[in-house]
Amino acid sequence: MKNKILLVYLLLSTLISFSQEIVSSVPVQLKKNRDIFQVVNNEKKDVTLFISDKIKVKAVHLDESMKIVDSISSERPDTKKYDMMIGYNINGSNPRLFWASNDYEEIFAQLFDVSNQKVTTQQYNLVLKEEKILQKFSDSDKFYILTVIKKSNSLKLHVFDKNGVYSARVINLEGFHFFKSDYTKSDLYGILGENLLPFEAPFSLKNINVDNPTSLTDAATKRKCYFNNKTLVLTIDTNPDYTQAIVVDLEKYTAVEKIIRSAGISNVSSSGYKVPVTSNSFYFDDKLYILKSSPDQFFFSIKDLENNTLKEYSATADAPIDFKNSEIYQEGGDFGGKRTLETSSQFLRKIVNLNAGLSCYHIGQNTLITFGGISSMGQSAGQVTANQFGLIGALVGAAFFSPTMDNFNSYANRKVVKIEGLFDNEGNHVKGDLQPLAFDKIRTFFDDNKDVSSQTLFNLKAAYYLGYYDNKTKEYTIRKFID
Repeated sequence: MKNKILLVYLLLSTLISFSQEIVSSVPVQLKKNRDIFQVVNNEKKDVTLFISDKIKVKAVHLDESMKIVDSISSERPDTKKYDMMIGYNINGSNPRLFWASNDYEEIFAQLFDVSNQKVTTQQYNLVLKEEKILQKFSDSDKFYILTVIKKSNSLKLHVFDKNGVYSARVINLEGFHFFKSDYTKSDLYGILGENLLPFEAPFSLKNINVDNPTSLTDAATKRKCYFNNKTLVLTIDTNPDYTQAIVVDLEKYTAVEKIIRSAGISNVSSSGYKVPVTSNSFYFDDKLYILKSSPDQFFFSIKDLENNTLKEYSATADAPIDFKNSEIYQEGGDFGGKRTLETSSQFLRKIVNLNAGLSCYHIGQNTLITFGGISSMGQSAGQVTANQFGLIGALVGAAFFSPTMDNFNSYANRKVVKIEGLFDNEGNHVKGDLQPLAFDKIRTFFDDNKDVSSQTLFNLKAAYYLGYYDNKTKEYTIRKFID
């Protein structure tokens, strides 16, 4: 193990020269069943890299220049009891890792004090028989487990602070308006438990990290959440006429309800036939970006949470979409591979028969927006590019949660139809050609290099650093990618 850590040290200490491609590569032999992941401390601009197997967890502390400062190892928690790593927080410079049993009722925490070569552990017992797990969130100060209390209008947050102190907070949503997709009245538990399969399972709540590009697979879900260290926003788009936003204050543990209505589109065509209507939203920069479409009409709106329209665009099936910066792309489907669609009518007709969504991502002062639709898993006759926003992620390892990791592989075995548009910070369309993103370059790299493992990806100082083990050459390599 010492020899392997030394090799990793030699590898990472060469990251002074920041090139676009390989920044370092070194021979190293990695055994199977090994996970590599990291926690980035944005405040201190450093990274703790973890190398874990079934026996030990090794923490390697890297400074802002990617040089190793120190390292420490500890026994991995009991594998028979603790199935997975679920999150982290940070006490000063020391990361604390949280592991959980399969039912989340037993939690194990490890605080890695690298500078003093000390690991402190804590155990917690949660009672969750009357709750459903929804999601987990990590930041520097606190780690949260979010649940919904059965047959109620109440959310519950299980909070672990940076000192390791546990508390539970109930957020009561009595008086909020909950309706299922068929307009029947319900409670919060019923809304979150609505079966939206084959695309979305009951009690699924997709965690969106807007700092990274979001795939349409995630963006097209009807129940999403957006977390920062002060606010948690849940959005529910099961009803095509409006988005329901639940804004939770993580300092006061209170919540407010916002109802943001989408554009009005008739579900009856000009010839008198009933047609499908689809809608979805994406929460970004304290605003709601809303897509609504039928086979004949398409609306894109930007609204604040008070339902005020800040900007709106529309398109019809018989005219070009004048707010896009890309061709209309289709991947997978009956033709397989990737092809370009010629008309707006093709785009509108296809997305209403798929799971529609949109996603936003900052490019400098502008916002790149992807509009489109995606099928459920297995609804593609062709093999879609396997490495699109999900094979790797901010924290990598089969036992570790990673919203970003899910994105690169999320288009495999699916049909995808999409366009992209660029907008300024006031919502005005910006004309011009789009440049490849770091994630596009990473995706292209994985398209050409499939025999890799032990991937890790993190964002630091406006760049993505990708580490991976090349199974053929037996080398661990780190590359730098920028937008």
